[in-house]
Amino acid sequence: MTYLDYQATTPLAAEARGAMQHWLAEDGFGNPHSPHRLGRAAAAAVEVAREQVAALLPPGGQVVFTGSATEALNLAIQGSGARTAAVSAIEHAAVLDTARACCETAVLPVDAKGLVDPEAAMPPADLVAVVQVNNEIGTIQPVDALAARARETGALFLCDAVQGAGKIAAPQGADLIALSAHKLYGPKGIGALWVRGGVSLRPLIYGGGQEGRGLRSGTLSPALCAGFGAAAALAVAQREEDADHVEALWHAARDVLARWELNGSESQRWHGNLNLRLDGLDVARLMSDCRSIQFSAGSACASGSGRPSHVLRAIGLSDAQAKSSIRLGFGRYTVRDDLIAACRAIDAAAREQGA
Repeated sequence: MTYLDYQATTPLAAEARGAMQHWLAEDGFGNPHSPHRLGRAAAAAVEVAREQVAALLPPGGQVVFTGSATEALNLAIQGSGARTAAVSAIEHAAVLDTARACCETAVLPVDAKGLVDPEAAMPPADLVAVVQVNNEIGTIQPVDALAARARETGALFLCDAVQGAGKIAAPQGADLIALSAHKLYGPKGIGALWVRGGVSLRPLIYGGGQEGRGLRSGTLSPALCAGFGAAAALAVAQREEDADHVEALWHAARDVLARWELNGSESQRWHGNLNLRLDGLDVARLMSDCRSIQFSAGSACASGSGRPSHVLRAIGLSDAQAKSSIRLGFGRYTVRDDLIAACRAIDAAAREQGA
């Protein structure tokens, strides 16, 4: 099996798994919110992890652990009390659906490369949300410039940094940043929201106020926090090595799949994301013919819906073009020769279809 779906989730780093082991053992079950020795030890592990995750983010601010990036984004949008929001057309559903559910929402368009123009008019809003790295097409938005524009209008700026955290520099101008452990080689079931100092949020979950100085209720998992922290520390230590590896993988895959059309910008993009199309391609048949290769027909969160990707439609693709697109995602643990072999198999299977 060759795994090429890194945007959906990344493999768990051995270092993260190791950091979690003690807190899953017989003497590591303490509640981090209890005052006795076991509890204090667990609380100390949580605080170490908080510092490790904070190292991915701008200086200052507060890291609040959540159950997922989706919860973090909900906490940011709903907790801000915003009545109006401006969000990019290619946001993750966790932003789009939440904003539409609780705010009057304006959509910031993207161009054919999948980029928001920071010079375009910014609609009046209490909150502006733009994703750092798109999960479907990998485009890297000019978030610092967009954050500056939002600040000029008096709006808070929220950045979904799930796909970029640990890989590229953090958005420096944001007021709120959401992260997910399992997108940077950590465990599933834990995310975080970074809150700039001076920004006030209302809790989303009530009932104890254990986390974030009362901002979030619920018992934290020391094991998940430790795994997240270890993954974050490893990402900081290996950022250049990881980036060089991904760049080599990108060029290897592009060489094999040179005839395929690239969706989104080639240069302003995280090169661990390769979203491609061939007109007339039957993606369902392709995936069936290439069962030993794990890749995506779109975002994992929307797979199975039968609807064309809103991201691909936003960059101007027709429904037919969107449905003839695939996404290959690779990263730290992808072996170059395996990637090349997988790309050759995918291309051969597409040619068998006449695509």
